[in-house]
Order: sequence, then structure tokens, then C-alpha cells
Amino acid sequence: MQAKVEEQNERKSVRDLKIGESGVVCCLNDPEMGLKLLEMGCIPGTEVKMNSRAPFGDPITIIVNDYTLSLRLDEAETIMLK
Repeated sequence: MQAKVEEQNERKSVRDLKIGESGVVCCLNDPEMGLKLLEMGCIPGTEVKMNSRAPFGDPITIIVNDYTLSLRLDEAETIMLK
């Protein structure tokens, strides 16, 4: 049981990535935002890579399926990574 709790604590969102880091989409936490993100290619199992951050940190750009997607930090926080 403790391993499962530790695994949940270690789970990262796209918001937590540093520039150049990548991860694989695990799930989307917000049902309303999830539909929008699915339409933009953030599908579970898809690799995403942090591309850049604006000077004050928001918005960010990620690379998904060979295209660049701009997201606000609150949107990026709902994309959980494996």
C-alpha cells in the first residue's frame, strides 16, 4: 500500500517538466479540460517534450506529435505523466 502512495506522490505533470525534458501522457485530471487537450493531441501514451517557457513562466510550449502546443500552467498541470 505504501508503494502506491509513494508512486502517486512521484507522479509529475507537464507543468513540472524542465526545458528539454519529456514524458509520456498517463491521464488527464480535469474532465472539461481533458476533452480540449485530447483534441489537441494530448492522448494517453503520447510522448510530450517541454519546449519553452515565457519569461514569467506562463504560458509554456510543449512538443506533441511533431507540433508545438502552447498551454497555460493550469492547463499543463492537468496532464499527468508516467
